[in-house]
Amino acid sequence: MLKTLFLVLMTTALINNVVLSQFLGICPFLGVSKNVKTAAGMGGAVIFVITIANLLYTFVINKLHITYLNTIIFILVIAALVQLIELFLKKYVPKLYQALGVYLPLITTNCAVLGVALTNVQENNNFITSVITGFGTAVGFALAIIIMAGI
Repeated sequence: MLKTLFLVLMTTALINNVVLSQFLGICPFLGVSKNVKTAAGMGGAVIFVITIANLLYTFVINKLHITYLNTIIFILVIAALVQLIELFLKKYVPKLYQALGVYLPLITTNCAVLGVALTNVQENNNFITSVITGFGTAVGFALAIIIMAGI
């Protein structure tokens, strides 16, 4: 079981990278890949949003048997999480907030975030696999954006 989860993590982060192989999430990727610190901040925000969205899917949507509302709930959850991150950064890390600019709210419409959540639904992943898939995808996004900024 642990070996399978490790493979899921490595596959989603490196092999099936959403930016480099699936071309999802290109807008914020291109927008903030000029500075490594800004790219790392965006990567961290995406890791938080994707992981929490997948947690909420397994805890709320599946438990309440409201899977027919997947897309609407995901959009609302993702938008709320992005707003929380935006408020946090504005209050505690204003330089990063200013550096991310318009690209921070773009996480809400980032197709990578919604794509991972809906992929977990289609593949009917269990709780742990869903969270690992979301986290691995977000880490892959962060790696791609930081490497591009470093170049």
